[in-house]
Amino acid sequence: MTDISKTKTDPLQQLWDVLEHVHAGMLGVEESGQHMQPMAPFVEKETNSIWFYTRTDSDLVSAVRTGDRAHFCVISKDHDYHACLAGAIDEVKSREHIDKYWSAPVAAWFEGGKDDPALTMLQLKLDDVSIWASTNSSLRFGWEIAKANLTGKEPDLGYHTQLSLPH
Repeated sequence: MTDISKTKTDPLQQLWDVLEHVHAGMLGVEESGQHMQPMAPFVEKETNSIWFYTRTDSDLVSAVRTGDRAHFCVISKDHDYHACLAGAIDEVKSREHIDKYWSAPVAAWFEGGKDDPALTMLQLKLDDVSIWASTNSSLRFGWEIAKANLTGKEPDLGYHTQLSLPH
């Protein structure tokens, strides 16, 4: 369950906490003409980056050019936290990061393991994040809907914030 007060007081730390439990989100390169596609994120808070394992021959890698921007969108497992993360994206064949995040699920995608010639990584350097946190309490939802219908005022079911991150 999302703590809306934390969204208001420490949204960046909450974002990192939520991302640690997200198994996949939708990644897309701006102006590529491609649809977003599911990708597993690997968070590096120290650099405000998200890393993704992928293949050099993928459509996504072919769409990435130096200086391109991308969006990564996530929804928490309880569906009460939504975030759209944006920033510069680059292909970076970083052995350090390949080793850092390697796991059995990642290995399943690469026949040659860490030395698979088709293995590469994408780094999304976040600079802009938009977050929507809402209640998943059916009691609170019912109360806010009833109150809105009685008063004519919009229901208060969540909080939205936008963050700019340093490069």
